[in-house]
Amino acid sequence: MSVFDSFPIARKWPPKDPGVLQLYSFPTPNGVKVSIALEEMGIPYEAHKVTLSDADVKSPEFLSLNPNNKIPAIIDPNGPDGTPVGLFESGAILIYLAEKSGKLIGSTATEKAHVIQWLMFQMGGLGPMLGQLGFFYKFAGSEWEDKRPQQRYINEAKRLLNVLNLALEGKDWIAGDYSIADIAIAPWLRGLDFYGAKEVVGWEDHSNLVDYLDRFTARPAVQKGLVTPPRD
Repeated sequence: MSVFDSFPIARKWPPKDPGVLQLYSFPTPNGVKVSIALEEMGIPYEAHKVTLSDADVKSPEFLSLNPNNKIPAIIDPNGPDGTPVGLFESGAILIYLAEKSGKLIGSTATEKAHVIQWLMFQMGGLGPMLGQLGFFYKFAGSEWEDKRPQQRYINEAKRLLNVLNLALEGKDWIAGDYSIADIAIAPWLRGLDFYGAKEVVGWEDHSNLVDYLDRFTARPAVQKGLVTPPRD
């Protein structure tokens, strides 16, 4: 009997190696957080492409693992209590993986608190606001005649970028050493290019962020995680 028999998602995306962590994701800013973390931490895993179509994220199999119908999600057959564990929400997964591996979450309680602080900044602020910016600047909301919503998210994006730019003054990474906070933040900064919104938010005026993103994308584990699982 496989440990995956109790996870209906495995019927739609069956594991080839049931002994390793299973990742269900797609290369969006939220999705690549987990693949990058797994690469950085050296945790063996198998990636399954879950597209953003209703046929995937709203399928009964996927909803059995994540009732919120969003990627990413994981199943770790080697859970901390000796039993498999399934998780959704990228921030929760990052914390779980960091604690599992003992990496990228600080070496003291104070360092851990600072890492989680900036992780929550991304989860509660940067990610949702830049996501709304994308909707109103590139996608369906860009066609709306009323431009007040678009301007609201442009302004909020500028504010959040300024917060980060100031916080990175004199630092390579947001919480001191490289951490899951950077893995959460940097993919969303990359998203500005996809949205075609760099100019409107004044990206080039934030020199600390420009250098920060360059450092991040130069990491070999990041380069691999950014294309795992592949879109095509």
